[in-house]
Amino acid sequence: MKRTFFNSIFIIITCWLLFACHSPESLKVKRPPLKVSFISFVGHRPGIIAQEKGFFKAQGIDVELSYVNYLQLQQADFSAGKYDGIGLTLGDFMILSATNPDIQAVMVVDESTGADVVVAQSDIKTILNLKGKKLGANLGGFSEVFVTEMLKISKLTSDDVRLVKVDGLDVPQRLQNNAIQAGHTWEPHLSESLKLGAKILFTSKQTPGLILDLIAFRGEAIRDRPEDIRAFVRGWFQGLSYWKANITEGNAIVSKALNIPSNTRPFEGIDLTGFAENQKFFQSDSPHYIYKTAKKYADFFLRAGNVTRLPNNLETLFNSSFLTPPPSLKP
Repeated sequence: MKRTFFNSIFIIITCWLLFACHSPESLKVKRPPLKVSFISFVGHRPGIIAQEKGFFKAQGIDVELSYVNYLQLQQADFSAGKYDGIGLTLGDFMILSATNPDIQAVMVVDESTGADVVVAQSDIKTILNLKGKKLGANLGGFSEVFVTEMLKISKLTSDDVRLVKVDGLDVPQRLQNNAIQAGHTWEPHLSESLKLGAKILFTSKQTPGLILDLIAFRGEAIRDRPEDIRAFVRGWFQGLSYWKANITEGNAIVSKALNIPSNTRPFEGIDLTGFAENQKFFQSDSPHYIYKTAKKYADFFLRAGNVTRLPNNLETLFNSSFLTPPPSLKP
């Protein structure tokens, strides 16, 4: 009897263990990392803080961040399916949407309020002095719209200058070689330009609301991984909040990750936007409604022939359903 009793207990325990090993929880397939690509602009860096401080992990998501130098390569890789998401300006997002119609922007990460700059050789004192000169910009994207807005202030057009396709990181060297006489750039390439003798001619402080950076995801990720995207957004907002509260430590984290000098004034000329600011950008009755600025870019690109068609309803390119407030950083 005792042997029979213990055999029965053994069988029950064995069955229970086998069931536990094959329970739905144990059979759950681990999701691949959410892959998101950025350039090294300051507005795209809260993700580094979120990654290094474990905020993405705490939200239950693995994230693979890639920081690249060249916009064209980044966008080509995204179109080829290398990334699930991408950080880029609103203007470049509009261009990208022409060939990736299922893409949707889910959050605004910053507004440039002086961080984008046109620098010029020292002998160019005013915008009017650019007439007949070579002006460098990343043509076919937000950069071209930015310099066009600058020219308008002095009642000039792109026909009054010689526009040259130049990426922001190449502006310092192109100025020094006299390949261009002025060009659009940002940090850290702005500081490099100034060290080489250039001067600031114009900044995005004079074009409020024009230059916004955002994060967009391809339709496949939005359809198949909505909770992962919500987790990503919450983790991002946590990273931003932590950086603002711990600037020195945050700067050191970013400096190590990107192998760049630590910047003691990371938020100069830029408003990094959290949850509350994002709500304003996505409210149709708000003066900051992102659709209004998107239409400005769309109209420019269609007139210039940069794109041949865009969605009839531009609002379909924006999806605010993933905006959720981050948990408190307090213990």
